[in-house]
Amino acid sequence: MSYLKTTNDFYKKAAETPDVGLCCTTSPVWLFPGLNIPKKMLEMNYGCGATVHHRDLTNNPTVLYVGVGGGMELLQFSYFSRKPGGVIGVDTVPEMLSASRENFIEAEKTNDWFRNEYVRLVEGDALNLPIEDESVDVAAQNCLFNIFKLDDLKSALSEMYRVLKPHGRLVMSDPVTPEILPDSLKDDETLRAMCVSGTQTYDSYIGALVEAGFGTIEIRAKRPYRLLDPKRYAELPHPVLLESLEVAAIKDPVLPDGACVFTGKAAIYFGENENFDDGAGHLMQRDMPLSVCDKTAAKLESLNRKDIMVTPSTFFYDGGGCC
Repeated sequence: MSYLKTTNDFYKKAAETPDVGLCCTTSPVWLFPGLNIPKKMLEMNYGCGATVHHRDLTNNPTVLYVGVGGGMELLQFSYFSRKPGGVIGVDTVPEMLSASRENFIEAEKTNDWFRNEYVRLVEGDALNLPIEDESVDVAAQNCLFNIFKLDDLKSALSEMYRVLKPHGRLVMSDPVTPEILPDSLKDDETLRAMCVSGTQTYDSYIGALVEAGFGTIEIRAKRPYRLLDPKRYAELPHPVLLESLEVAAIKDPVLPDGACVFTGKAAIYFGENENFDDGAGHLMQRDMPLSVCDKTAAKLESLNRKDIMVTPSTFFYDGGGCC
């Protein structure tokens, strides 16, 4: 797998010499009371979105983060998990781990609540995680899995599923593409390492999560990430807009009729009665929107009722509703 060696070499350089313009992070850097992020951590924020969501991080969870970057998100996770080894960072690039250790020394100086012992850094491979089965509450990665070719992506997802506790959450951010990119771009190992050419389509990406066994999937954000212009990429017949996708995949069983994928759709009953019961566990109060998964939305639409509206996907889902 020569492309993975190219990726490791690429990020070795990025660890030794921070590259502020390497990634186009489209989500805000979350700041919390008493949290001060060292400048070098910010410069090494190599991601395309956000994986730190406070509603995932209740009850002092154990968090696994794969692909440590400069350690910024590990520091943010440790804000919610202040216990020895509460946050585990795994990376296959020794230089990146070393840079993170140095950054945590600085973070300890400017954050009176933070202790280095809260974060455990481990050299390891996303395809063979050095983590015990069902031992973490939240697993996360930012702009890493899009680097993998499809078979390796499936292996990485299988590993994340393995280490998560039942009902644990895999929180991810990756670029997706609206169309399959030409092989000449996908085979360019440097462009793949730069999070440009290895992107999956949305359907392929979500399909891989379902295939790995995740029964509930939340699409939390979908934003413009990077434009591929034919003037720079001659293989393209037209401009292609990559989007940054933020996803939470929950280790629930996949139901017989398929996974529940929430994309921000809502169903609204506006008939004569006070509420409407669809007989499948969804009680809709009149005139009140109810968040529903895509599967339930399709079933409600198939009823062809004039007193039920199903809104389009917003691709910004933030909890609630029924499946």
